[in-house]
Amino acid sequence: MSTPHSAGAFSSCPVPLPHRREITVGHGGGGRLTQDLIDRIFRPAFATGAAEAQHDGALLQLHDGARLAFTTDSHVVSPLFFPGGDIGHLAVNGTVNDLCMCGARPLWLSAGFILEEGFAVETLEKIVASMRAAAAAAGVAIVTGDTKVVERGKGDGVYITTSGIGVIETPLTVAPASIRAGDAVILSGDVGRHGMAIMATRAGLEFESTIESDCAPLVAPVQSLLAAGLEIHCLRDLTRGGLATSLVELAETAQLAIAIDGAKVPVAEQVGGACEILGLDPLYVANEGRFVCVLPETQAAAALEIIARTAPGGPPVIIGTVKPGPAGQVTQRSVIGAERIVDRLSGEQLPRIC
Repeated sequence: MSTPHSAGAFSSCPVPLPHRREITVGHGGGGRLTQDLIDRIFRPAFATGAAEAQHDGALLQLHDGARLAFTTDSHVVSPLFFPGGDIGHLAVNGTVNDLCMCGARPLWLSAGFILEEGFAVETLEKIVASMRAAAAAAGVAIVTGDTKVVERGKGDGVYITTSGIGVIETPLTVAPASIRAGDAVILSGDVGRHGMAIMATRAGLEFESTIESDCAPLVAPVQSLLAAGLEIHCLRDLTRGGLATSLVELAETAQLAIAIDGAKVPVAEQVGGACEILGLDPLYVANEGRFVCVLPETQAAAALEIIARTAPGGPPVIIGTVKPGPAGQVTQRSVIGAERIVDRLSGEQLPRIC
């Protein structure tokens, strides 16, 4: 059962001092600290046209005109096994979905394993079997990889890094820069399941029914949207930082504003209850099988029908619209009609979530 989300207080770390001299857990949370790390350290060192797009992957054009998407992701989730998935399932689907958000058809993955001395071979076999099943379900092949081992006590069982390549068959440029004022913002399903599945397991919270991660491949809905000839401007999967952070990233990159209706954002009853117990806002909680689709408002009804038929976690809903400005601003209207600014997290809500 899903219930609409209403605006409320959310818990986060205190606003950090700028330009930390040491890495903190918050630097991995997808919020302000992560963006600061990217803007001050990584972008000046590695910036290219592809990196400047600030997308889920790089869009690359070959000499013959063919276009590819390329992405990479590392996975350090704790615990390794959780309701609805495990680190292997997550590693494959996370990279597959990043390629999908570029408008690409995922084809090939690599997998790098950092193993801790003493890690059980039987556990590794279960993780690898899960990766094989997830790759088959997404229609991709794991074609290369690497293994390293660190001394006992110098790791946490296993970390996995996956990279992926997909082919872009659409003439569209599916990216934040393609977003236009007047576009509709469609949410594919209820939010917060993955983060709350992890946190409920860690905290030992019990509900009438278990909260399961939404971890799933998004190949089917994305390819169906593109095959229908819809003018998809942008897609974004809602991972670290959740729906709220994803919308802020899109608004900042597109230099437009986004206004959403918080009452229309579906949150499962158990997820909402867990968020209340832990003092979290479900709009900021990680997902691994949900996405937003931004496209012209005139095509929103057709997109809703396709997503409802092909995507996990539905029904989809139009939660907002893109506006001319202020550039980079995201606002949320509550059930009583009040508006608040939606901003990035200052610290880390949920460490080791993916």
